[in-house]
Amino acid sequence: MLKRISAPITTQMAALMAALFLCGFRPFFLFAAASAVLAIGAWGGFLLGAWLLPEMAGGPLVWHAHEMVLGFALAAVVGFVVTAVPEFTGSAGVASARVKWMAVAWLAARVGALAGGVAGTALAAVATLALLMVLVTAVAPALWHGAERRHVSFLWGLLGLLLSTAGFYVEALGGGDPMRWLHAAIGILMVLIVIALSRISMRIVNGALELAGETGREYLARPPRRNLAVFAITLYTALEFFLPLHPVAGWVALAAAAALFNLLNDWFVGRVLFGRWVFMLQGVYWLMAAGYALIGWAILGGGLPPGAGRHLLTIGALGLAVFVVMNIAGRVHAGLEPDPRPWVPIAAAMLVVAAVARVFIYLPGGGTALFGAVLLWVLPFGLVVIRFWPLYSRPRADGRGGCEGIGD
Repeated sequence: MLKRISAPITTQMAALMAALFLCGFRPFFLFAAASAVLAIGAWGGFLLGAWLLPEMAGGPLVWHAHEMVLGFALAAVVGFVVTAVPEFTGSAGVASARVKWMAVAWLAARVGALAGGVAGTALAAVATLALLMVLVTAVAPALWHGAERRHVSFLWGLLGLLLSTAGFYVEALGGGDPMRWLHAAIGILMVLIVIALSRISMRIVNGALELAGETGREYLARPPRRNLAVFAITLYTALEFFLPLHPVAGWVALAAAAALFNLLNDWFVGRVLFGRWVFMLQGVYWLMAAGYALIGWAILGGGLPPGAGRHLLTIGALGLAVFVVMNIAGRVHAGLEPDPRPWVPIAAAMLVVAAVARVFIYLPGGGTALFGAVLLWVLPFGLVVIRFWPLYSRPRADGRGGCEGIGD
């Protein structure tokens, strides 16, 4: 009897695992969405006094930032990179075995962070660094040997993320102040977003122009503007690390904001700017520019702490970028068109409002905005889990295998 019962269960589990690891973005996009809900939920509960957070060097704020950067954001980065790099470079996909090892490492890191203390932090350190090293070694050959090394900037970003992660754990385990390494990681994530969105937006905006019959218009993500924005963000990140709150860092943050606004000049291509996907992608740059502007203003004596602008970068630009990429690449590479239903723009708007509400917390009487910010962040990513689990726990809707996009 037990054998008859266990056989179907084993078969179902094997089918589920085969579907989940059909492409690398499937488990990691689910990880990112689920951790967005759980990590922010845990932080909100802590601020309400409902429970304590696990022990980590630097206190609860460091634990919260660690889970958002090296939990949520890292899962999204892995999911995107293992899918996009083979597509961009025309190379073979990342082997399923490597994706499974990275998934185990990411989960082990969450166990370590939940356990807390020196032992838990050490487990998170080993697991996270192992994940990043597997990721780098998996995609480095394709990025380095690709045509004209057009996409090698992704490799530099991943190596920077590996370095900042190692620095964080050295400080955390050594009893130092590890937060500056997470701030550096946020800067690296902003650079990776600019690099990735320049590729994604070329397809989305020009596809929208074609559908609208705007044959005389073309969108180009011009390298000089993109490179200027990347340089300004990188310079500010370095100054924030070595000279935190120095006036020069404030002026460079304002320069980064100006460079990002300048990058938006490429987007003036007509009415398609108000299409849902184009508008949301453009919104990522607006939030990023506003975040750096607010950080620069804060450093130069504007009256708010830099954390207000940093939350526009993380809750706003990062959160919206991850959400949009999940809903574009996460469906196209699963054999479906992007979701046309109204929940997508409504959820994206929630994320934007959550970022703005998080800034209001720093204003007099703005403490109540915290609850709204937590709820408006948790709901969109909770919807992603609900919508995407049935999609990722079964084979592709079009009957194909692997990570190919529609029509590839």
